[in-house]
This record gives sequence, C-alpha cells and structure tokens, in this order.
Amino acid sequence: MLTPFPKAIPEIPVSNVEQAADYYVHVLGFHSDWGNDQGGIGGISQGECRIFLTNAPFREHYGNRGPAVVWLNLDSKNEVDTLYHRWRAAGAKILAEPEDQPWHLREFRVADPDGNQLRVFYDFSWELRHEQRNTSTSISTDVEP
Repeated sequence: MLTPFPKAIPEIPVSNVEQAADYYVHVLGFHSDWGNDQGGIGGISQGECRIFLTNAPFREHYGNRGPAVVWLNLDSKNEVDTLYHRWRAAGAKILAEPEDQPWHLREFRVADPDGNQLRVFYDFSWELRHEQRNTSTSISTDVEP
C-alpha cells in the first residue's frame, strides 16, 4: 500500500523574504510564521495553506529558479469570487479576473512583486457530471413504455 502524502508546501522564489512576506500578509491576508531575509527562508500560512519564501542565496545551493505558480483550490465559485474581490480591494496585482474556463475550473490569477502567480480556482467538473446523471435519469424516467 502506498503511503498517503501530506499537503504539499510550495517554495516560492523571492528577491527579499521579508518584503515578500509583507505583501502576502498585508495584501493577500497570510500570516508570517517565521524566517527572514538574512536566513534566506520564511514561512507564511493562511488556514491549511503553507508556503515557503526563499531568496536567491538560499536557492543557489539547490538550483531552484522562478517564477513559480501555486494553485489554491477553494470549495465553491462563491469563495473564488469573494477572495478575488477582497484581494482586488487590498491592492493585489490582478492578472486575470474570475472566469469559468473550458477545463471546468472557475479561476483568477494574481501576482506577487517577484512575478510569482497564485491561481485561485474551484473545480466544478463534479457539478457537471452530477447534472448529466440527473438529466439522463430524468429522461429515462420520463419516457413512456
């Protein structure tokens, strides 16, 4: 049996850990948990989402480059829209407004000062499958013998 994975924690490359953390805290609503630019790494969080911010000297040893894209999976279209409005009002750099995509995600994108992107989305494909099942069930029960 495979070992179940814990939640992934992305590492985002930034030019300055403290300045990036300030943006994530004051504009996007994260909490600064630990770290600083001198140490090269810092942790931020919001709810169950954790992200590490790392500067160039820290990443140099590992060969990590940027920018990065982090996907945040929310629980409804309404949550996507609500977060979009909150972040827009706080001055986030909006790259794309909320939109239902052909791949069945409602999503929007924001960028941090270093060009990293957060893609906030809700996967509504299960709703479409549910509607299709209900439609086919309704059709089969409406047909007279």
